[in-house]
Amino acid sequence: MPESLAGLAYVLVVGLFVMTFLFQNFAIPSASMEKTLLIGDHVVVDRTTIAPRTTWMPLVHQRPVQRGDVIVFVKPNAEIPDLILVKRAIGLPGDRIHLEHGILFRNGQRVDEPQISVPDQDGKPGHEYQTARDDFPRDLEGIAAEAAANNAAGWSLEIRNHVENGELVVPPNTVFAMGDNRLESLDSRFWGFVPNANLIGRPLFVYWSFKTPPDQVDKTGVANTVGWIAHEATHFFSDTLWNRTFHRIQ
Repeated sequence: MPESLAGLAYVLVVGLFVMTFLFQNFAIPSASMEKTLLIGDHVVVDRTTIAPRTTWMPLVHQRPVQRGDVIVFVKPNAEIPDLILVKRAIGLPGDRIHLEHGILFRNGQRVDEPQISVPDQDGKPGHEYQTARDDFPRDLEGIAAEAAANNAAGWSLEIRNHVENGELVVPPNTVFAMGDNRLESLDSRFWGFVPNANLIGRPLFVYWSFKTPPDQVDKTGVANTVGWIAHEATHFFSDTLWNRTFHRIQ
C-alpha cells in the first residue's frame, strides 16, 4: 500500500511538472487567427522551445523564434494584466516589413501566405480596404488612432523611430506579430513589438474544439461561466468539432 501511494504521488508530481513548466493548454477566444485557429479551439502549448532560455533546465531543447511560427505571448501594453495572445511571428530583428493592400512584403520580397484574409475579398462590413491596417505603416496618423484605442498610445510615438523608407524595421530582442485573419486582428500594427521576454511558447496541436459563439468571450460572471460549462457538458458530442481533434498547428 505505501508503495502504491508513493507511485501515485510520483505520477502526480511528474504530471504537474509537465503541465506547469513544459506544456500548457489554452482556449482560443477570438477570430484573429482564423483559419489557422478557430474560436473554441483548445490547444496544447509547448512552453520551452521558444521561451526565454533558463539555466535551471539545460537539457530542454530551445531555439529562437522563426519567421512563420505561431506564438503565444503576454501582450505588451496590455489593457488587462497578463493578457495572453496568440499570433504569427512575421518579423524578426532587422527585418523590414510593410503591407501593400493587405499583402505582406518582408525585406523587399512578397511573402506567400495562403492562409490570410485580405481586404475586399468577401464584401463583409469592415473588410473594405483601410489604409492604416492594409498599407501598414504608411498611415501613421491612422495607426496612432488605433493605438490610442488599444491602450498603446506610446506606440504612435515609438513607431516613428522604426520606419525607414516606408518600411518598419524590427529592433533587437523583439518580434513583430500579426494574426492570420488580418482584417479582424489587433496585433503589432496597433500596439507594437513583442519583447522576447514576453514569449510563452508555441501551440502544437488542437486537442479539443467546441462550437463557440464569437461573443462568448465577452460573457463574464459566475452565472455565465456556469451556464457555459453546463452547455459544454450537455452538447459535448453534438457541438465538438471532431475533425479538428489533434489538428497540427502550422
